[in-house]
Amino acid sequence: MRMRVRRSICISVMLGALSACAANTDETTGSTSAELSAQNAADRAALALHWAPVHYQDVDQTGSHALGGAADYIARYDYDGDLNGRNNWDNAANASYPLSAHAYYSVAETSTHWFIVYVFFHPRDWSDFYFDSEHENDTEGVLFTVARDGSQYGVLKSAVTVAHSDFFSFVPSGVDWKTGAESVDGTLSFETFEGSPHPVTAQEAKGHGLKARPYYDINGDGVVYYPSLTNAGVPTGPNDRHVSYKLVDIFASGGLWDNRNNASLFGSYGSFAGDNSGGCGSGTIGCDTNAANTPWNWDDHDDGPAGGALANDPAGLVKNYFTIPEAVSTTYTYNPYR
Repeated sequence: MRMRVRRSICISVMLGALSACAANTDETTGSTSAELSAQNAADRAALALHWAPVHYQDVDQTGSHALGGAADYIARYDYDGDLNGRNNWDNAANASYPLSAHAYYSVAETSTHWFIVYVFFHPRDWSDFYFDSEHENDTEGVLFTVARDGSQYGVLKSAVTVAHSDFFSFVPSGVDWKTGAESVDGTLSFETFEGSPHPVTAQEAKGHGLKARPYYDINGDGVVYYPSLTNAGVPTGPNDRHVSYKLVDIFASGGLWDNRNNASLFGSYGSFAGDNSGGCGSGTIGCDTNAANTPWNWDDHDDGPAGGALANDPAGLVKNYFTIPEAVSTTYTYNPYR
């Protein structure tokens, strides 16, 4: 059974924004907590769980590289029990390595906002179209910016999603963040899960670009993933509409950040190692190597902020992307990417 914070929350809607307005009690300690702090690991996990998206994953079963749809399931980057990035395409076809659902998160903090990154990993970026390319490993994700208003979880203000070499911007209905250097691409919707509103994201099949739903959505078969701090489900098939995904801190000991210089896992700084073994590229133009990036190497190909800014300078990125009426501090009280 999941251990989590018991919420005694009054949810109010003011101009469409969501806010929490009561104290919360931790079941494990009985203590009452006010605003959380990203400098505390348990608080980071609580923030990540509270704002974690309900995640819609489109699934395609066609073609020899689809694995009957399993090539579109989210998984751990080390789902096969090792830290070799160059065998992930190959081992995805091995039933001995179930693709249990995980997502990775990080939380950065200034005095005014929290910046929460979520990363979804797939062993394959694949295609069944000849005039296309593929690559081993695939990582797309989203940055949520949350205003610290004195309540425990704050108010979600924006999402910036990663779809290949482009970022897309979304704001909840009624939020007063507007187009800045980059256009606002749509409205971020919410879905209630376990009594709390969660933003809703979606990934396309094959290439796994990520946007707010319904700007991407399930078309036919698909998996709907729901967040957890403890449970990592495996879809029963390509059309499973309720699977738990487990949240894992990018900065956990021995985790993704700690392995950033591991040459077996990474081909270069911030790029997963990948090759053309296991049939990657067969029937297509080819298989790109070392093509999947971590958040500290994500880059929109034609925006202003430098590559990796979504993780290492999210405050600067959102100030560039949006016109924001409130103060946004760019002095980090917690940002382990820096």
